[in-house]
Amino acid sequence: MAQFFEIHPQNPQLRLIHRAVEIIRQGGVIAYPTDSSYALACHLDDKQALDKIRRIRQLDDKHNFTLVCKDLTQVSTFTKIGNDAYRLIKALTPGPFTFILDATREVPRRLQHPKKKTIGIRVPDHPVTQLLVQELGEALFSSTLVLPGSTEALTDPFEIRDQLEHELDLVIDAGIIEHEQTTMIEFSSNGPEIIRQGKGIAPMLG
Repeated sequence: MAQFFEIHPQNPQLRLIHRAVEIIRQGGVIAYPTDSSYALACHLDDKQALDKIRRIRQLDDKHNFTLVCKDLTQVSTFTKIGNDAYRLIKALTPGPFTFILDATREVPRRLQHPKKKTIGIRVPDHPVTQLLVQELGEALFSSTLVLPGSTEALTDPFEIRDQLEHELDLVIDAGIIEHEQTTMIEFSSNGPEIIRQGKGIAPMLG
């Protein structure tokens, strides 16, 4: 049965954030708010929790997985990031962007794209997310909370609890969040390219 924390979206209660962090560290799977939708998250080294998220979302190994980081220092731990990529990501974060970069050895193989060896990186602009990764002190494995057969993420934390209370360990209620896809930017030898236009605007990329 999932626990249910009502956390203020602008001024998160630190004691509840600490409890959420403990649930993650103990192998829990949580539903939490970002700047673009609700998402599922777990500790990036916990294979059992990751498999649960795969099962909830019915994802195959070709899916691009995402790590939520607190800042660029953390991003550079998990990705091979050149000067141009660093400057662009610095200019666009925190915000509703997903950056696809080559993964370093710090990224567990099961999280990397099986052919490209890439990983998605996010630094969301949401106080609850930012405080979670700050207090955890590590990146979070994350996947948008889109259930099988749907194209939109669940927006209401009460609906999330009703549908997934036996699958999740925690639902964080930070109010209704309408789903808007992140803008996805992939870095390759040809430089950065927008491969999905979403909520984030990157005027420097046209």
